[in-house]
Amino acid sequence: MSHLLDIKNLAVSYGAVNALKQVSLHVDSHEIVTIIGGNGAGKSTMMRALSGIEKSTGQVLLDGRDLAGVPAHRRVGLGIAHVPEGRQVFPDQTVQDNLMLGAFLRKESPAELADELDACFAMFPRLRERRNQYAGTLSGGEQQMLAICRALMSRPRILLLDEPSLGLAPLIVAEIFRIIRTLKEQGMTILLVEQMANQALAISDRAYVLEVGSIVMEGTGQELLASDRVREAYLGKHRS
Repeated sequence: MSHLLDIKNLAVSYGAVNALKQVSLHVDSHEIVTIIGGNGAGKSTMMRALSGIEKSTGQVLLDGRDLAGVPAHRRVGLGIAHVPEGRQVFPDQTVQDNLMLGAFLRKESPAELADELDACFAMFPRLRERRNQYAGTLSGGEQQMLAICRALMSRPRILLLDEPSLGLAPLIVAEIFRIIRTLKEQGMTILLVEQMANQALAISDRAYVLEVGSIVMEGTGQELLASDRVREAYLGKHRS
């Protein structure tokens, strides 16, 4: 059986520094798969390589199709949507304009896109209230919701979420994880990079541990939650 996303021997180097070292993993349809690891482990580098922003070697297969040489914008069209670390919204554009930019490759009519906008606003009511505000005036949590919704406007087959809880207050973090669970229930496939390992593993089907550019552990979310090694290295005081 082929996986929706199959990564084989993915490597990224910056000069003499090997940021990713022959990483292999897979994501099946309708799964949440989480990557945990410390700062500098290569997690964001991996996400950028998958979305085509970072040059890499090895294979990235989307439903069996090799994406070697496929530029980032075409990967969006094939179904890979990347919500980057730090959100990266367009601050001088309105909320609605940011969302429409997420649909720039779509061929539907404005009316069909309006229906999709409404679906986004139903999931993120605060964005509806702020649809005509500049994105730069939003709180960090609202910008994160906007970045997720902008990615959803491309109608992805897989959503790459890079540190969605970064810098957010605990109540907003809880809301972001609730949204991720809802997306899974709606059938979305998600590859999640997250330092809040306890919360991320609790909602994950499977997970991998990335250390200094290499996969060192894998298992179900519950298996990694129960692992003494993972608990000592990554859960610590966050473990309930």
